[in-house]
Amino acid sequence: MVPLSRPVALIAVLAMLALAQPVLAQSGAARDRVLIQRGEALLRQHCALCHGVGRDDASRYPNAPLFRELSRRYPVDVLEEALAEGFTSGHPAMPEFVFSAERAAAIVAYLMSIQVEPRARPQRR
Repeated sequence: MVPLSRPVALIAVLAMLALAQPVLAQSGAARDRVLIQRGEALLRQHCALCHGVGRDDASRYPNAPLFRELSRRYPVDVLEEALAEGFTSGHPAMPEFVFSAERAAAIVAYLMSIQVEPRARPQRR
């Protein structure tokens, strides 16, 4: 093997990085998909008994909010901390949920991915 000069070696490294760029970006998108899938699975496991947790399903109970419309009530992107510290609602039949930081991040990623009005301003009650 013939040793490369510094400029040639630098050009070779830069060329490899340029070629790897789409692969690196795809890895981030793949990670996001996995995170969203985990969040969906958690919500289906813990919440789907009462709430519509998908893009088009209905809530079993009329007063149980559809998760795809949560941005109308709450700033969804900041729910992660509440989910990790212990989430309770004013409804007595709803249990308290506490999720690990990783699970809370997955749930929020999923919720953000399904919002019908992602930029909605939560309404004051």
